[in-house]
Amino acid sequence: MKQKISKFLSIVLPIALGIYLIYYTYYSFTPEQLVEIRSYFRDANYSYIVLGGFVAVLGNISRAWRWKYPLEQMGYKTSFLNNFLAINVCYLLNLAIPKSGEVSRALILKKYEEVPFDKGFGSIVAERLLDVIILFSFMVLAFFIQFDIVKAFVLDQIPINKLLLYGGIAFGFCMVALWFYLYSSSKFILMLKDKISGLKEGVFSLMKMQKKWQFIGHTVFIWLSYLATFYVTMYVFPQTAVLSFGAAISAFVVGSIAIAFTNSGFGSYPFLISQILFFYSISKPIGTAFGWIVWSSQMVVVLIFGFASFLLLPALNRRKS
Repeated sequence: MKQKISKFLSIVLPIALGIYLIYYTYYSFTPEQLVEIRSYFRDANYSYIVLGGFVAVLGNISRAWRWKYPLEQMGYKTSFLNNFLAINVCYLLNLAIPKSGEVSRALILKKYEEVPFDKGFGSIVAERLLDVIILFSFMVLAFFIQFDIVKAFVLDQIPINKLLLYGGIAFGFCMVALWFYLYSSSKFILMLKDKISGLKEGVFSLMKMQKKWQFIGHTVFIWLSYLATFYVTMYVFPQTAVLSFGAAISAFVVGSIAIAFTNSGFGSYPFLISQILFFYSISKPIGTAFGWIVWSSQMVVVLIFGFASFLLLPALNRRKS
């Protein structure tokens, strides 16, 4: 029962937050500003959106190829096409249930490539850990090159006293969770430890792989493609096209956080993008229109490739067999 409630809340709460932010944003604008926002949608240069979508797909292709290296290290030679299709399905499912796509990737590999679930999922966990490290590196970079802006943005969203309070609560929660994991003998903790041990080979395969430089090269390309996708789409409006590279880094980091920790940024992405761009003298109507255009274009790519991959996976693998 508790598991069902937890799963239900993991789906409903991010969607509810997104709906609330859309509602809040909409009613914070005057009728004149809403007309202004519609004009930005009408006059945007969508050729840069198409170019950004193309670059994003290149990043996904690179991610599919990179996935082959840790799997090969564990002795599994997988099809690049199946890897690519599984990644597209992953992104599609993440739109509905956060992080459910990672499970689907491992299940697809188990079904079509006979890779054990725990090993396939372990390689995905390793990827995600690396992605978190790189995202954190971008956050540090943004912090140093745009210190005044980032400081003002964070403290505008969360006052310093609340920021310290939330940080203390999070630290305390982590310490309690770590204590339970290390010393508890409950069935759930023992099962969790067993599952984690099954993931270790996938995680540590990154450290032992023979083609680690190819893996690192693809990792760099993937994140540069993400940044390039965002940077290219800044040219949809003359107002955002003149922003500095530092502004692009800051906005990119904020958008990446919104996508990583919610239902692919539904509602939160446009809201946070408009908030950070406001510190660069971009008005809220322009920032909101820009955020929605960028987010919508990314979701169109996810939907097209996700549904196509969902249909192609069984068809192509049936033909192979």
